Amino acid sequence: MKQEHEDLVLKACGAKSLQIGAKIQTLWSGYGEIVRVHLEGCDRASVVVKHVMFPQNQKHPGGWNTDISHQRKVRSYQVESHWYQNYTTNERCRVPACLAVRSFGDEQLIVLEDLDVAGFPVRKTYVNDAEIKACLSWIASFHALFLDVTPEGLWPIGTYWHLETRPEELEAMSDQKLKAAAAEIDSILNNCRFKTILHGDAKLANFCFSKDGLKVAAVDFQYVGGGCGMKDVIYFLGSCMDEKECEKRAPGFLDHYFSELRKSLDEKASFPELEKEWRSMFAFAWTDFHRFLLGWMPGHHKINKYSKRLTQEVLNKLKQSQSN
Repeated sequence: MKQEHEDLVLKACGAKSLQIGAKIQTLWSGYGEIVRVHLEGCDRASVVVKHVMFPQNQKHPGGWNTDISHQRKVRSYQVESHWYQNYTTNERCRVPACLAVRSFGDEQLIVLEDLDVAGFPVRKTYVNDAEIKACLSWIASFHALFLDVTPEGLWPIGTYWHLETRPEELEAMSDQKLKAAAAEIDSILNNCRFKTILHGDAKLANFCFSKDGLKVAAVDFQYVGGGCGMKDVIYFLGSCMDEKECEKRAPGFLDHYFSELRKSLDEKASFPELEKEWRSMFAFAWTDFHRFLLGWMPGHHKINKYSKRLTQEVLNKLKQSQSN
């Protein structure tokens, strides 16, 4: 870490000295890294620093090394910086406190509270029902907090697979029926009466758990933006259940999400109408993500019978509405 970067961390935390700790992870496509920094002489034992470095030569795991891909990522880090500087949540949808954000030419630093120290030290690759419900409660609280809030400075439409930002993946699709319906599905989702701000990448890997697994905090707000809440819900469920589990358990988890959303909303919205609309969007949101996967990585393990069944339901609905 350069001296000017260290100086930013020291100043933001009021620390006397620091020591660079372990690398937590490398950012997607080699765009930098996330590291833990240990502090002395202040009231924080450590912070987490997201250090973005825009590469001259992009390395994409799926081979999508295009300018469109690069510009989307650059924009995503600008959005994340704006999010941390301008939006706040509450204890029911906990996120790390942002201590500093600064750009240094082609590099960018986001200095964040260390969630391990704050009581969320556990990361999970497998979750039980209670832990899935904890994450869905977080998502519901987040959606309730930002219902009808305009996503100023964020993506107008959240999620990293949003159709408008993925023309190359659409072009690469071999499923011609879904390809032809993609714009209509996108339009139906975008024209929901009820909209909120979406996390945009609400997968299991982006949740940090308390030791008992009953409380969570979320990280990674590169694709935060407006839209129908079902997009976060389907993406989370698909990130932690296989096709058989989805068939069996998704309805119950959806009920839990809406129960938590109702609790969090108070009198903020006409809840029965919101629930009816968003439930009807579940299959559309799932199909929208399925569309992205088919173009991006046709061999992906999430392309399964459950996704194909929901997609066929949506295509049948569209066909019926066109013939009426």
